[in-house]
Amino acid sequence: MNCRIVRLASLLLLVAAAIASRREVEAQTSTTPYPSMAPVDQYLMDRDAEIAMARTAAPDSISHDATILVLGSHGYEKAVEGKNGFVCIVDRSWSSSFDAPEFWNPKIRGPVCVNPAAARSVLPATYLRAELALAGVPKAQIADRLKAAYAKKELPALEPAAMSYMLSKEAYLTDSPITKDGAHCLAHLMFYTPIIDGATWGADLPKSPVHLIFSGGPEPFEVFISLVGRWSDGSDAPVH
Repeated sequence: MNCRIVRLASLLLLVAAAIASRREVEAQTSTTPYPSMAPVDQYLMDRDAEIAMARTAAPDSISHDATILVLGSHGYEKAVEGKNGFVCIVDRSWSSSFDAPEFWNPKIRGPVCVNPAAARSVLPATYLRAELALAGVPKAQIADRLKAAYAKKELPALEPAAMSYMLSKEAYLTDSPITKDGAHCLAHLMFYTPIIDGATWGADLPKSPVHLIFSGGPEPFEVFISLVGRWSDGSDAPVH
């Protein structure tokens, strides 16, 4: 009888431990829906579809003659040679802040067209992020590698007047709706600056259309956005 009781007690302890472990995993999943990188193919797109999406980042007057890059299994690859100095790509989730809960969200697609200054001085960090992520480097080590690359001057310093367009209605920037009508994207311009006080731009003040969304981590610059009321095709876009 005693042996049966001991075996029953041991079984109950194992069941309790399994339930507790499952609840812990479920709790972590609910707070961190993307705790690690998904299979690489979930971040990739059909090549022609990605070229077309990249072009939607800016008006045709800009993107038509821009260089277009697409994401391959090891990083970004040139798909179309441009002639106006602009470069258009589709950002993935690992371009976000390192503390972002959707850092590994494979659904994220952020068409962006950067001007020549940003193409030379901002995109190299984007390329490195992608290469490291696709190589399976953990998030913390990606941040460390970026810091080291800047410290060794392997990545260029920010150039003045660097900016970009994100005016695509096809963008998917987050799982959470951003606007009142439930859209997952906003038409906006991005401006890259040295580390400064956001108040210099009037950022994040009541009714200000300017917001500071990225500040020196680990890239040594800040990113301000300004909402605009039109998509790249000229149609009206929500601003709140």
